[in-house]
Amino acid sequence: MGWIYLAFAAVFEIVFALSMKASEGFTKPLASAVTAVAVIAGIGCLTMALRVLPVSIAYPIWTGVGTLGTVIFGFLYFNEPLSAVKLASVAAIILGVAGLKVAAA
Repeated sequence: MGWIYLAFAAVFEIVFALSMKASEGFTKPLASAVTAVAVIAGIGCLTMALRVLPVSIAYPIWTGVGTLGTVIFGFLYFNEPLSAVKLASVAAIILGVAGLKVAAA
């Protein structure tokens, strides 16, 4: 069940980041409300995941998936550029998170 909570936490992390951008400094009420709900739900799900998963695994996965999703959707929805350096950096984050998971096994 911890992995399910972690998956939801990661989705909420992505929604949080994207809606925060869309809120334009909390000047758009709907996007601002989505931001608030997403951050509370994300932290709540992460907290539930941490009841059974090690923090040294769950937290990096949460931030890594959040980072990856934010980069992808930032490109798709906000037309943010994807440079080779940005893609390589995201790949390094993914490899680092995977390394932590392997090390914990």
